[in-house]
Amino acid sequence: MHGVKQITTADLKSELKNKDKQFIDVRTPYEFRTRHIKGFKNIPLSILPRQTHQLSKDKDVFVICQSGMRSIKASKILKKQGFKNITNIKGGMNTWY
Repeated sequence: MHGVKQITTADLKSELKNKDKQFIDVRTPYEFRTRHIKGFKNIPLSILPRQTHQLSKDKDVFVICQSGMRSIKASKILKKQGFKNITNIKGGMNTWY
């Protein structure tokens, strides 16, 4: 997707060390509670358009979901709302181990 970087979960591991970045998980609260990556904040896709005030437009935003579909939708929402540095995690939680 134009304007959104794509990385793998393997690449994500090194990014997680950077405290100056934002990590959001757009899955449902139930999915998030069942299994999530430490450092990610749960903002479900269904409420993301009304919750972007929780995020800084000046910092990189990394987006994950279960397979990569909802995170692409979330990336489009963030882009529309003026976020510039968005990274989608390809394959989502399905590829995290």
